[in-house]
Amino acid sequence: MASEYWNQKFKDVKPEEKRKLTGKERWQNWWHYHKWHVVIGIVLLAIVLDIGKDVLGIGKVEPDYQIAYIGESVLPDDTVAALEQAIAALGEDCNGDGQTIVRVNQYVEADAGQDSENAYYTYASQMTLMADLESCDSYFFLLEQPEDVQKDYQILRRLDGSLPEEDDRDYESCYLSWSDCPVLSGLELGSYSYLAAGQTVSGDSQELLSRLSFARRGFWTEKASANVEACDALWAVLTEGGLS
Repeated sequence: MASEYWNQKFKDVKPEEKRKLTGKERWQNWWHYHKWHVVIGIVLLAIVLDIGKDVLGIGKVEPDYQIAYIGESVLPDDTVAALEQAIAALGEDCNGDGQTIVRVNQYVEADAGQDSENAYYTYASQMTLMADLESCDSYFFLLEQPEDVQKDYQILRRLDGSLPEEDDRDYESCYLSWSDCPVLSGLELGSYSYLAAGQTVSGDSQELLSRLSFARRGFWTEKASANVEACDALWAVLTEGGLS
């Protein structure tokens, strides 16, 4: 009886016809339910493309010459940029890409002491340096403590071009003072400026680099830096007048 009652009560009631959505409304409805799928898909696609570019070398600029700086503090960006440009002007396009590129790789070996953050940074820098040495990326070396570097890594060639023996302690024969090289000390490098602890620090790039030493990599196996012959030629240019 109850079902008949309700059937009679609503017998004239017609179901509301479903309104057809406009194109804009259909898009808004779809976006409401799928927007996060789209966002996640875009992020994943970007990651895949980035990995693919690295693997295939797409858009990657390869340097013609690489310099490893090893010191206790980071060189200012202004100094690095000026140095890269100045040395590039004395080199050549070794890889045929239409430009001469010099890259300074900085490896900071600060005194870690009791500071765990400094200790981590120094450890990470040392691991990156070891990877550089293993793959023979850097041919030239800018060094704050050249004798310590040669003692620790045994990777520098003598100034006369020969390779030191493993137990050779004549470290001074493997590097030149920056200020003793007329070409290097004569480069126009301008000034540098950066913020540190809210203070502006500035100075002369040549004066900053004058405390460093200049050296080159030795190769005890067939493995060597890319464009090693061009690197040898550039070494001769940069050290002209500094070698006895």
